[in-house]
Amino acid sequence: MAFGEQPAYLRVAGDLRQKIVDGVLPPHTRLPSQARIREEYGVSDTVALEARKVLMAEGLVEGRSGSGTYVRERPVPRRIARSGYRPATGSSPFRQEQADEGVRGTWESRSEQEDASPEIAARLGIAAGERVMRTRYVYRGDGDPVMLSTSWEPLALTGRTPVMLPEEGPLGGCGVVERMAAIDVVVDNVLEEVGARPGLAEELLTLGGVPGHVVMVLERTYYASGRAVETADVIVPADRFRIGYHLSVK
Repeated sequence: MAFGEQPAYLRVAGDLRQKIVDGVLPPHTRLPSQARIREEYGVSDTVALEARKVLMAEGLVEGRSGSGTYVRERPVPRRIARSGYRPATGSSPFRQEQADEGVRGTWESRSEQEDASPEIAARLGIAAGERVMRTRYVYRGDGDPVMLSTSWEPLALTGRTPVMLPEEGPLGGCGVVERMAAIDVVVDNVLEEVGARPGLAEELLTLGGVPGHVVMVLERTYYASGRAVETADVIVPADRFRIGYHLSVK
């Protein structure tokens, strides 16, 4: 193969992809069969099959049992705004983002104590095995699951205080900054790192994604005078969201 020349299956997939993007193959249209692709592009069955696999992996098409392969509806990505601005309401970023867009946001949560894994311990600056409060969230927008989050807080800091359970007590449901302030811990900065990876099966099952779909992972850690007080992984489907940062310039 000459330098820069694409394999046949990628050329076929690229042409079909362009037809999907241009609307020649609109959502819910059946993708040409393997035999049709073979005849139209003059390729082998293997090439036709691999081209279909590429479109499936990209989430552009989906298989329907006993019916065939169809073009998926392409969601319009929503924006998750991240900035240093904190609303006077004391609400969490998800609650504020939902309110700003006029979307009815709801969430489910479950908190449990556990021993910190080596990875989480390193992020919190504590010893592996120390007790932490782990809280798992499923966030919904207008009833549909849109975001997952798991947070960890060191119980050496919050244990036996009114804010030990993030979603219960007098400050249940408030943001980390407000909850920590209630126990005289002043959060002064936050570190966020954004990455991407294939979604885990259980994540995609909850979020309604297709196996192989990519998710964005926002790894966030709050600090107070250099001490980590909370770390969290926020999981969002990459095809449905964009993370926008609004940063001040000093």
